[in-house]
Amino acid sequence: MLPSRSEFITVRNLSYHIRHWGTPGTPVIFMLHGWMDMSASFQFVVDELKRSWHVIAPDWRGFGLSDPLPGDTSWFPDYLGDLDAILQYYSPDLPAKIVGHSMGGNIAMVYAGARPQRVTRLVNLEGIGLPCAYPHQAPGRYAQWLNELRDPPELSKYASRSDVVRRLQKNNPRLRHDHAEFLASHWARENQEGKWEILADSAHKKINPFLYRIDEITACWQAITAPVLWVESEDSISSRWPGTPLDARTEIERRIRHIPNVKVSLVQNAGHMLHHDQPEEVAHCIEDFLA
Repeated sequence: MLPSRSEFITVRNLSYHIRHWGTPGTPVIFMLHGWMDMSASFQFVVDELKRSWHVIAPDWRGFGLSDPLPGDTSWFPDYLGDLDAILQYYSPDLPAKIVGHSMGGNIAMVYAGARPQRVTRLVNLEGIGLPCAYPHQAPGRYAQWLNELRDPPELSKYASRSDVVRRLQKNNPRLRHDHAEFLASHWARENQEGKWEILADSAHKKINPFLYRIDEITACWQAITAPVLWVESEDSISSRWPGTPLDARTEIERRIRHIPNVKVSLVQNAGHMLHHDQPEEVAHCIEDFLA
């Protein structure tokens, strides 16, 4: 495996963990991980890159080795502010090449619409977004959020590192055992009681009181000027959306049409964690598009 190195910088008053691979001075790729994940998740893709790159991957606030959330709820716009600060720190004069997976892909897409001049190319790995929400859901959503403030959800703890490995492979049966061993060492750590805790703030488990406003999201997508590579897996997360598979596919195609300059790619024999399932193919897609 290509060794990575850690750096900690201050981002909007939080200590942010930034993982680096490759040599400074070579072309830079920013890689943005998804929900309940961490920067080391991109290790297998980085190992398959053929050209020389400097890969910069943050742990989002409340994940990995970055500071926990400063409040009791996760707010999506904070990720945009953090990304803006990170790009300003590492690439103040040049627009960025960005790869984002899942939540990271959503953050990158909205950011690229809000700051089109700051992004030169964007690879969206399974950053499909959430199912559509409707105004009539608002009272129940606010009530659930209020209930979770009173009785906050907790993250699971595990008796051993082996249990963490088994959990990762249960979530993703395609995950190789050696890859699961590697991810477990970065995804969780042993506490003073001998239990293994996920390196994530439990506040991320609370429901967001605000509905997912897809019209606002696609308005941002329409403002993107950079070329976008939209990468889905054969067993995409959209297959588990409410409604029929045809309904989900119709909605995804509708969303894609809002992106002005987009190329669509499908990765076979992969699920939502396609960068774990088919890292060689994903690396090829990324490199071919960015180069």
